Amino acid sequence: MGYSEFIPKLALHGHASAETFGRWRQNPIQKVRLNVKLAKIRTADGTLAVAAVFPETVQPLDLSQVGNCHSLADILHAEDPAGLARFLLRPDTPLLPIDSVKFLAPIDLQEVWAAGVTYKRSQVARMEESESGASHYDRVYSADRPELFMKGTPSRVSGPGLPVRVRSDSQWSVPEPEFTLVINPAGKIVGYTIGNDMSARDIEGENPLYLPQAKVYRQCAGLGPCVLLAKGPLDLEGTVIELIIERDGSEIFRGNTNLSQLNRKVDDLAMWLYRESEFPDGAFLMTGTGVVPDDNFTLQDGDSVSITIAGIGTLTNPVVKDPA
Repeated sequence: MGYSEFIPKLALHGHASAETFGRWRQNPIQKVRLNVKLAKIRTADGTLAVAAVFPETVQPLDLSQVGNCHSLADILHAEDPAGLARFLLRPDTPLLPIDSVKFLAPIDLQEVWAAGVTYKRSQVARMEESESGASHYDRVYSADRPELFMKGTPSRVSGPGLPVRVRSDSQWSVPEPEFTLVINPAGKIVGYTIGNDMSARDIEGENPLYLPQAKVYRQCAGLGPCVLLAKGPLDLEGTVIELIIERDGSEIFRGNTNLSQLNRKVDDLAMWLYRESEFPDGAFLMTGTGVVPDDNFTLQDGDSVSITIAGIGTLTNPVVKDPA
């Protein structure tokens, strides 16, 4: 259902008044068919809000206009997320400068999962780090069933500007920049965001059975800064994923890839995740990495990790590591 059909239906069911419906019709934003990006923000006075994200500004949404719409997840899980988001944009709500608000992780109660060995670069890296499990990584790259693992819960996720962590018992850890699917409870991909799958390569390389310890711990994942709502087929070549790592103010690593290098279809990854599983609160699914620093590189306390994905934005997190 398109948003032009969605709003009259709201009015018919008593969720939107005639006055509200008329205001929606006159809102100039409704005449613009741009990609819709949504974020959770904190304004300068501490107010928490869900907002539409524009190139230089954000505009908070008025969630009170629709019953049972209280969070970003409620919008994402609606029948028509883009239509609902446009409806919730009041023309009299002021635009805020984008640098005047703090972006939060775009997660509510969803689980965070990840796929592994979905790019050729990742396959090679995993085989290099694990002598005992090299053949497993080689086979899963071309197998019908992908590698999927639970990455974290909301409490383990860091939003923009918040620290991501290197385990104190790891001497070889890297960030993994990942195009991340936002999936509703029905298993439909409704949007995309940026994910950072922090990984202790030495722990996983020692024994593949240590993967949960290498991947899942406090502050082990970054998400943000916003959700780009799904709209038509993805531009695989044009969806460039770039990773930049800085240390002491200087760039020490830069690498990039694009979605055309992904060895899986995103719809297939979502299908496998939901096979024989239920996600009543929806899920985020990181789709794997095609950018891996050289084997002699490891993150250090104080580093800064920035991941940029075309069409979505940039997720930047400082790195922390406690003494062993």
